[in-house]
Amino acid sequence: MLIQLLTVGKQKEAHLVTAQELYTKRLTPFCKFQFTQLLAVRLPERPSQKEIEHALALEADSIRKHQKGLTIALCIEGKQFSSENFSRLLTQEISLRDSAVTFVIGSSFGLHDSIKQEAFQKISMSKMTFPHALASVMLLEQIYRAYQIARHTGYHK
Repeated sequence: MLIQLLTVGKQKEAHLVTAQELYTKRLTPFCKFQFTQLLAVRLPERPSQKEIEHALALEADSIRKHQKGLTIALCIEGKQFSSENFSRLLTQEISLRDSAVTFVIGSSFGLHDSIKQEAFQKISMSKMTFPHALASVMLLEQIYRAYQIARHTGYHK
């Protein structure tokens, strides 16, 4: 299975990039993994709602050009999963439907509504807000954990 993590915006914090690389390496025995970073549309310091909507629409076009297989949108209004249920979703339900899945994390203004509507699933990691780079690391760890749960290893206790 191909798993793609597609983010809008550059990852800048070195310690989070190192963590992303660690989990990317850990995933290699379980799946093909691809990390794709798209440029966020630049906005003024205090953008209007119209400017934000336009930027999100442009970012959505870019997302569509790069996504592969089923799309899972990470957004605050998405469904929250336990690690066990996320494992079943990833290793059973998705793998039966498609050979690829793209997890999408939007820019600081989120994702355009059309991406959310087109998504196979919307997931929320928490009701809390996290920096996008940290959310990427958290998602990568949960993907790794999902495979460990499916294989009944001691990683998930």
